[in-house]
Amino acid sequence: MAVGMFDMLGPITVGPSSSHTAGAVRIGLACRTILKEDVLRAKITFYGSFAMTYKGHGTDKAVVGGLLGFGTSDLRVRDSLELAPQMGLEYTIDTDENPRFHPNTVYIEAESAHNKLTLRGESVGGGAIRLTEINGFEVSVNCNADTLIVFGRDVIGVFYTIAEVMRDAGYNIATIYLDRERRAGDTVIVIETDVPVDGGTVAKIQGMDNIIGVVAIEKF
Repeated sequence: MAVGMFDMLGPITVGPSSSHTAGAVRIGLACRTILKEDVLRAKITFYGSFAMTYKGHGTDKAVVGGLLGFGTSDLRVRDSLELAPQMGLEYTIDTDENPRFHPNTVYIEAESAHNKLTLRGESVGGGAIRLTEINGFEVSVNCNADTLIVFGRDVIGVFYTIAEVMRDAGYNIATIYLDRERRAGDTVIVIETDVPVDGGTVAKIQGMDNIIGVVAIEKF
């Protein structure tokens, strides 16, 4: 089994915790990356260990910092709660319980000027994250590669047509994951690529029959 450096060492971070701080920053950044605009409003809800320790570990500062576009090593994360109003971000922070969720879970309801997003993410250790829900759809995305998420109907030929569009646009598919809630129900296709997928290709897939939505996430 191959082991990479970041399997042993996490990202450079302002601390104090790779999971409660660095991972939380990255979940906030994921939200901003998907919206592709400045986040104007956000409702942040912490679960599990996050809910119990977010003030002591600065998890609230971390998520807000990520929403503002700060990276894990950006010292401005420490002052993100104070900087948010100055940078046009309104936010609220709450806690809740759900025994089904990972202990380090945050749920974000966010708005930008033109888009809305709901996102559930987990900080799984060492600064690594996993997005588990986007706009009500269950997913499994770690943001370590350029990723295209397609929400669609479970209809024969949909996957083939998406792959054809990707091929014609010159994209090499590195990995692909498909899940569905039930037969002939809704399906989620997660495609990791070697480079970011351009807006024209995203729009072409979005315009296909039986496609509910498309989300493109550039690795970070």
